[in-house]
Amino acid sequence: MSTAHSTALNFRSAVEADVPELVALVESAYRGDASRAGWTTEADYLDGQRTDPEGVRAIIGAADGVLLVVERGGELVACCQLEHRGDHAYFGMFAVRPGLQGGGLGKEILAEAERRARETWGAKEMRMTVVNVREELIAYYVRRGYRRTGEMSPFPYGDERFGVPLRADLAFELLVKPL
Repeated sequence: MSTAHSTALNFRSAVEADVPELVALVESAYRGDASRAGWTTEADYLDGQRTDPEGVRAIIGAADGVLLVVERGGELVACCQLEHRGDHAYFGMFAVRPGLQGGGLGKEILAEAERRARETWGAKEMRMTVVNVREELIAYYVRRGYRRTGEMSPFPYGDERFGVPLRADLAFELLVKPL
């Protein structure tokens, strides 16, 4: 197996034909046993789906955003959503193939997403929401310059498009970083 940095990453906007592979990637990174190979798994407190073809299509079709596909050597290895919201950009649907997590790929993709938000839209800040119980993941973003705001938004209990919660204390915390 080649090293993580042997082949450059290629970023492009997702298209309709990418939908099945993107859904599979996001599910593999966040749900079920496959996700346990990586550290972004939510399998311990969320069951059911993380996204679906309709959800991915909606992001691809959004006028004010982009779903970036990240490829290496012609292979889809990651994705992330960037949405222009006035003076800031929202970062979401970030998924890196579980077997490739922990090798610096995520850091490289996050930096590129921040650069694009700043250069394309003149965004002054990147915002994201992270499930509040994901201490390890929140710490990862804090190390990359994001600040915990303590501002919570409710988890969509009862809407199975976002998963089936296995705990009653889930919420989303807003993280922000000046660009």
